[in-house]
This record gives sequence, structure tokens and C-alpha cells, in this order.
Amino acid sequence: MKLKRLIAPVLSLSLLIPAFSGAASVSAAEPLTPSSETPAVELRATLDYSLSEHFTLAVDAMIKKYDNSFDAAAAQAALEKNAKDMIPAITSVYGDDGAKEFDRIFSGHLNYTKDYVTAVKTGNAADKAMVAQEIEEFAVELGNFLGTATAGKLPATAAQNVLRTHEKQVQQVFDDYIAGNYKSSLAKYREGLSYMFTISDALSGAIVTQMPEKFNGTKSDTPAGDLRSALNYLAAEHYALAVFSMQKGSDKSPAYSAIIEAENANTSGLTAAIASVYGAAGGDAFKAIWLGDHINAQDEIVKAALAGDADASAKARAKLSKFSVDFGNFLGAATEGKLPASAATAAVAEHERLVLEAFDLYRAKDANGLYVSYDKGYSLMFGVGKALGGAIVAQKPELFKVQPPVTKPENPNNVQTIWLQINGYTAKVNGNNVKMDVPPTLKNGTTFVSLRTLTTAIGADLKWNPSTSTVEVKVGDDKVVFWLGKDMASINGKNVKLDASVFVHKGRTQVPLRFIAELLGWDLNWNKADWSIVLTKAM
Repeated sequence: MKLKRLIAPVLSLSLLIPAFSGAASVSAAEPLTPSSETPAVELRATLDYSLSEHFTLAVDAMIKKYDNSFDAAAAQAALEKNAKDMIPAITSVYGDDGAKEFDRIFSGHLNYTKDYVTAVKTGNAADKAMVAQEIEEFAVELGNFLGTATAGKLPATAAQNVLRTHEKQVQQVFDDYIAGNYKSSLAKYREGLSYMFTISDALSGAIVTQMPEKFNGTKSDTPAGDLRSALNYLAAEHYALAVFSMQKGSDKSPAYSAIIEAENANTSGLTAAIASVYGAAGGDAFKAIWLGDHINAQDEIVKAALAGDADASAKARAKLSKFSVDFGNFLGAATEGKLPASAATAAVAEHERLVLEAFDLYRAKDANGLYVSYDKGYSLMFGVGKALGGAIVAQKPELFKVQPPVTKPENPNNVQTIWLQINGYTAKVNGNNVKMDVPPTLKNGTTFVSLRTLTTAIGADLKWNPSTSTVEVKVGDDKVVFWLGKDMASINGKNVKLDASVFVHKGRTQVPLRFIAELLGWDLNWNKADWSIVLTKAM
């Protein structure tokens, strides 16, 4: 489906999900008309919010503590409140006892962020090692809890690996930030935040599969559900980066330009999402409105505050009011009134008010008020995702139909299979174990696989040319050339754009899995239960 293919870069793991991925999940209870507001999708959206806010607050609390910021204690308190706010959702699914056990494990690990910052500031290697051990114990304990709670629908080992990855991402964002590697820190911030939406996707899918009666037989991973989650991610990331950038701009932080660059990347993601629905012209119109009296105006407000120029600040704030009207009208027109312009304008205006409120509270050093406002502003973005997603699905239902199951070949002996698992070092080729030195990984929303591992498994020839930094793959009469560091490949002499840039990790060339697999004629199936990928091809 065109829409899903274009939105995919903003969703971790979505490049693994074929257009017919929802087929195995079709239920008689799924509404005949696509909907992004089924009980199962609501569960996914709830987890989207809680888990992603946890990530933003964990990073924020660590940076604020390291910087000895006035709001460090309030940031930690907000992180702890976020954990408590998850309890009602857990209770609704697993009861009081399950919620209490989750709370004990999850809330207990929040001190590790503080402990790690302290260990870094003091340079105490033993303390850092102790925190690492505590985090590993947390990953095992919570992973086991999730495996048991979901009756194995989310296997404990898979859950443990997910938690390890999440904790590593938080630590990498912090480590790069304090080292002054701001561009890398913000890139990893975006990757880590995106990963939380992958977790909510997998966890909601496991819960819904485990107890379908609680969700009226609906599924969380429908195309309409994917759209809503994609919009949740982009909207929430925008808010978090907007607040972060204005704070760091006010502090005259050297990280400011890197945050602005991350905001630009978020803008590109939003533009791609709009264009995937409304075409390139719609994407261009969105981008012009989004940047002019919006992102640029926020920068002007920061500079006016630093200069003490009240008139300049008032003019910039007036631009945001104009943006609310312009963008509201754009959304109303684009959705053909499915999202009324007046409602869209009101929502955008409230968003801008909360962004400015957070900035003003930060400038006034009102730490407690700041995080109360932050929670309101972050939560609002999920209402935006719901409203806009619902309007688009209602307007263009044909784009969000769950496709019928794909018929498998009758004779399985004529089908070759390759089984891979995210972060797993063992592949299975036609049932035989094959060890990999580099496992499949996620990077900025794209799933990568070692080119040598994949080509060896499927019998292709691989050649590395150090003089041109290219890798050449030959399969029969076809030749594909990849350039390291570039999001481009050549297929039989014709250049094509990739979903992400090729890179080297642990001495192995990493390429987007979907691109290379589809190029070579393989079908992909993604299994959320254990985060595995099965490649199949009739021979």
C-alpha cells in the first residue's frame, strides 16, 4: 500500500511489515469500514503515550541532573509520576496484583538514571559497572514479568532484549550529549523515541492476541492503527523537540543548533506523511506553512527573550497565532472537512499555547509548573494523532483496508525460507542454524541486515571495492552496487533511492532489509510475538 510504504520511515520495524501484514489478524469483529479508534488501537495509543513520554523524561532527567539545572528534581519527579500513571492501564488488563508487580519492577528501576549520572560525574568506574548490572537485572526481571503476563505472546527473551536496547539508547543519548557530540545525541534521541512506539506496537499486539475478548476481537496492527501511531510519534516528537530547543536556546547551549536540525528531520517526516496521503503538492503546502510562521517563529521568540526585546517577542508570538489559523484551515481543506478547520485551529492554538507556556515557566524557573505543563502538552499531541488519523481514515478508507491473506504455495518443499530475529545472532536457513557475527538491527526506523550474511544465505556473490567504497552484489545476471554512507544504490546501472544510508557495523556492510530482499524476489513476514522476520521464496 502506497500510504504505508511512505509513512514507514517514521515507524521502527515498519519496513519489515508487508502490505498484507494485517491479514493473519483479520477478525470478524473488525469493523467493515476501517477505523483508527477500535478498542485494540486505543490500547496501542495508550501505550504509545506512556512509553514514549517515559523515554523523553528519562533523557531529560539525566541531562538536567548532570547540568545541575534548577528543574532537575522536578524532572525526576515527573519521570516517577509517568511510571505511576501507567498503573491504571496495566490494572485494566492484568488486575491489581499484576499492576502492583509491574509497578514494583518498573518504578524501582528509575533510580538507575540518577545513579548513572552520579557515577559519570564522579568518574567512578565501579559505580558505573554496578548500575549496568542493575539495569541488566531489571531487563531480565521485567522481561520475565511481561513474558508470564502475556502468557508467552511476548516471549520473555524478546522482551528482555527490547528492554536492554531501550536502556542502551537512553544511555547513548546522555553519553553523547555530555561529550558534546550533540548531533549524534539528537539522532539517537529520535531513534530511541521511535523505538518506544515499536515497543507499544509489539506489546499491544501481544495483549490483544492473548485476550481478544477484552478488545471485542479487534486488532491493534491494522493499517489505520499504524497511521494513528505514526501520527502520534511525529506529533509527540515535535512537541518534545520544540520544548527542548527553546530551553536550550534560552540557555545559549551549544546543543541548540543540533536540536534545530532534529526538528528539521521531524518536519521532513511530517511532510512525507502528508505527501503520502495528499501528494507532493500537499506535502509542499504543509511544509511552507509549518516552517514559516511556526518553527522559525519559535526561534525568533528565543532570540527576543535573550535580547529582552518585548516587541520582537510579541510579533513572533503573533506569528504562532496566525500559524494556528493557517494550519487549521489547511487541515480542514485537506481532509475535506472530516477534521473541521475550526476544531483543527483550536487544537493547534492550544498546542502552541502549551509550548509557549513551557518556555515561559522555564524562563521563570518554575520547575513544578513546567512539568505539569509538559505533561499536558505531550498528552495533547496524542489527541492530535487521534483526530487527524481518524479524519484521514474516514476520508480515504480505501487506503486502510486490511488485505486478504496471501495464499502460500501448496508444496512447502519448493519454498526456501530464511528466519532472522532483531538483535539475534542465529539465523535459520531452511531450518538449519547459521551463526551471524552481526545481528539484524534497527536504526532510525529502518531494519538493517548484514549484506554478507544475507547474500551468503541466498547464494549471491559479494565483492568489496575499497577504492570507491562500494559493495557489489551479483545474483544471476543482475548486479547491485551500494555506496557506503549513501542512501542510493545502482541496479544494473540505474540509480535508485534507498530508505536509509548504507553503513558499516563491526566490519560488516549494513543495508535496508526490505530493499535487498524485495530486489532479490523474497517475501517478508514479520512476527510481533518474537520480533522475527521470515523471508520466503518459491524456488
